[in-house]
Formats: sequence, C-alpha cells, structure tokens
Amino acid sequence: MFSSLIVARMDTGHAEAVADVFAGFDATDMPARMGTRRRELFRYRGLYFHLQDFETPDGTEAVEAAKSDPRFIRVSNDLRPYIEAYAPDWQSPKDAMAERFYHWSSKR
Repeated sequence: MFSSLIVARMDTGHAEAVADVFAGFDATDMPARMGTRRRELFRYRGLYFHLQDFETPDGTEAVEAAKSDPRFIRVSNDLRPYIEAYAPDWQSPKDAMAERFYHWSSKR
C-alpha cells in the first residue's frame, strides 16, 4: 500500500464545497481505476490536507495515468476555486505531496 499527502491552501469555509466535489468524484469508478482505497480530507488554519491510500506500492503512477480522463480534469477544475497551491512553482498534484520521513505501524 502507498499513501500520499497533498498540502495546499484553502479557506476553511470552503470545506463543505470541497467535500461535495470529492463525494461526486468518489461515486464514480475513478477511485477504483486509480487504485484508491481511502481518501481523507483535513483542514487546519487555512491549510488543506488530502490523504489518499492506494493499493499499489506507488500510487502516483496511477494518478498520472488518470490525469487525461475527463472526470479527473473536471474534478481538478471544480476544485480550482477552493484550493490554492501552497508552493508558487506548483505544476501538478505530485508537486504538492508531502515527503514522508518516518513511518510506524503495528504488527497486527
């Protein structure tokens, strides 16, 4: 399994609208196509965190492959009024991914 965490800026008042956009997207077959097992959205003081777990060891490849799908393009466009890049040189979701530097899990 692979997890990614996207960090961006978001007015916390837009959380419901962003959740609605993802609810529509997640109701399609796109999450399965991308290998998404779980998605969680968080907000904190003007920041947006998008945690996504994938079935494959590197989910970024599946996301890159899905970027040309009209549904992916639509969800990206629908989020544009609410989500702002954290880094000024942002080009794609891959550029907004936090780098994990520690991981622990139970052996259960």
